[in-house]
Amino acid sequence: MRTLCSSTLIGEFFIIGFAGLVAMKDPDLSVSTVWLVSGIAMVLCVLLCGMVTRPGGVVLGWALQIALIVSGVFVPTMYFMGAVFAALWWASVHFGRKVDEAKARFAAVSSPADAA
Repeated sequence: MRTLCSSTLIGEFFIIGFAGLVAMKDPDLSVSTVWLVSGIAMVLCVLLCGMVTRPGGVVLGWALQIALIVSGVFVPTMYFMGAVFAALWWASVHFGRKVDEAKARFAAVSSPADAA
């Protein structure tokens, strides 16, 4: 699960950076505010890569997905990109858990303790 979720989060890191560049063009938003919010979200993406398998990591990831969708208020394209990344997040968590379960079953079947 960690690999799939981390890949999604790193993709989001770049999307948030690009959305910050687009939001910077909005005359109603100050550049410092845009980069403060974008920077915090980008750092959160990187930190979540290491927290995915810990308790609450997936929930924080969902919070980030919701924030990404809500950012569409300022950059309308983010409604679409947020929805795409929310779907990717769901797939990463869902299929990542299935892969982890399959690895655990395989390890249990092929453990050297059973061969003795």
